[in-house]
Amino acid sequence: MDLTNSVLPEEQPAKGHPKQLYMLFFAEMWERFSFYGMKALLLAYMVTELKFDEPKGYAILGSYAALVYTMPMFGGVMADRYLGFRKAVLFGGILMTIGHLVLAVPEDWSFFYGMAFIICGNGFFKPNISSLVGTLYADNDPRKDSGFSIFYMGINIGAALGGLLCGYVGQQINWHYGFGLAGIFMIAGLVVFYLGSKSLGHRGLPPSPEQLKQGVFLGISREVIIYLVALALIPVIVALFNRYELMDYIMFGLGAVALFYILFVAFQLEMLERNKLFAALVMIIFSAMFWAFYEQNAGSLNLFAMRNVDMSVGDVNLPALSVNNFLPPAWVIVLSFFFAWLWPALNRKNLEPSTPLKFAFSFLLLGIGFYLFYFACTMNEEVGLIPLYAFVAGYFFIICGEMCLSPIGLSMVTKLAPAKMVALMMGIWFFASAIGEFLAGKIGALMSVPANVVDNPVLSLPYYATILNQIGIGSIAIGFLLVLLVPLLNKWMGNVR
Repeated sequence: MDLTNSVLPEEQPAKGHPKQLYMLFFAEMWERFSFYGMKALLLAYMVTELKFDEPKGYAILGSYAALVYTMPMFGGVMADRYLGFRKAVLFGGILMTIGHLVLAVPEDWSFFYGMAFIICGNGFFKPNISSLVGTLYADNDPRKDSGFSIFYMGINIGAALGGLLCGYVGQQINWHYGFGLAGIFMIAGLVVFYLGSKSLGHRGLPPSPEQLKQGVFLGISREVIIYLVALALIPVIVALFNRYELMDYIMFGLGAVALFYILFVAFQLEMLERNKLFAALVMIIFSAMFWAFYEQNAGSLNLFAMRNVDMSVGDVNLPALSVNNFLPPAWVIVLSFFFAWLWPALNRKNLEPSTPLKFAFSFLLLGIGFYLFYFACTMNEEVGLIPLYAFVAGYFFIICGEMCLSPIGLSMVTKLAPAKMVALMMGIWFFASAIGEFLAGKIGALMSVPANVVDNPVLSLPYYATILNQIGIGSIAIGFLLVLLVPLLNKWMGNVR
C-alpha cells in the first residue's frame, strides 16, 4: 500500500487541526505576499511606466495570469508521478524567488523574464502546497473544508499585506522597489517551508525515489531533466509575451485537450468514481466564469480605482492601488473566521449546503457585488467618482462569493478526484482559473478608456459602468442556472458533500 501522499485516519487528532496546517499556512502566506504584491503593480506599471496602450496591457496581463494558472497542470503531473509534493514546492519557490528579483532590475529585458520565472515557479508551487493540505485530512473528515478555509485565510493575509505594501512602494516610491519587496518575502516563504517540511513525515515524498534518481538521458537523472525542461520553458514564455495574440489558440487548445483527457480517464473508471469526476469537472468549468468576472480586481478595477473612486478619507487621499489590492484579501481575512465556523456549525445541524449549492451562492453574491459598483456609478454620474464606502461594500459581497467557491473548490478537488489524480486535478482546477484569468483580460479590455479622457472622471466613468452592469447580471444568471443543476451534481457526488 502506497502511503506517500495518503492520510491515515488514526493519525488525525480528535479535535482541532493538524499542526502541519499552520506551517503550510505561513509558507503560503509569504509566497502569496510576493505573488499578489507583484501582481498589484503589473497593469498600472505597463500603462503608466512602459506606456503600453490599455488593450495591450490587458492582453499581456491576461496572458501572464493565464500562464500562471496553466503551469500547475505540468507541475501537478510531475509531482504526482515523480517529484512528490515537497520537492515540487521547493523547486517552484526557488524559481519564483529568482523571478521577483529579476523584476526588481530596472532594465527593459527584466520585465518579461521576471514574469516567466514566476510563471514556471508557480506551476510547481501552487497546486502542490494545496495538495499537501489535503493530505492532512481523511476524505470525509468534517474539518477538511474548515481547514482549507483557514489555509485560504493565510493566502489572503499575504495577499493583503503584499497588495498594500508593494502597491504603495511601487506607486508612490519606485516600481522596481515594489517588485524587489515582493522578492524578499518570497524568500521568507521558502525558508518557512524548508524548515517546516520535516514535520510532514511521509506526506508529499516522491512516489518512487529510485525512479526519480534513475538516469534516463546521458546519465542525467529524471529529476534533473524535469528541472531543465522547466527552465527551458522560460524563453518560450518570453516569446509568447512578445506574440500575445497567439494566446487565444494556446489557451482554448489546451482547454480542449484537458477536457478530452479528463473525459478519457473518466470512462476508464468505475461508475462511482466516474460520476464524482464528472461532478468535479462541471464545477471546475463553472469556476472559470467566476474567475473571469472576479479577476477584474487585478485589471480593470485597478484602473477604475485610480480614476473613478473617491479615495479621500478626511484630509487623507489614499493610494488607489494599495486600497484596491488590499480590500479583497482583507475581506477574506475577516470572513474566513466566519466561514471556518459556519460550515462545521451547519454540518452539525445537518444544514450545511452541498458543494454545488455553495458554488451557486458564489455567483449570486458576486453578481450583487458588481451590481453595487454599477449602482454607485449611476448615482454619481455628475462627479464621475463613486464613494469609497460603495467600493468597500461591493467588495464585501464579491468576497462572500469567493469564500463560497475558492476554498471550497480546493477541498472539492481533493474529495472527488481519484487518489492517483489529486495533483493533476488540482492542476486542472488552477487551469480553469487560467482560462478565467485569460477571459478576464478580454472583459477588462472592453473597459479600456481612450487616452484623451483618462484624466476626466466624468467621461471615463461610462466606460466602466456598462460592463460592470453586464458582469452583475451575467453572474446572477449563472448562479440561478447552477441552482437548477444542484440535484444532478449531488447525485453524481454520492456520499461526498
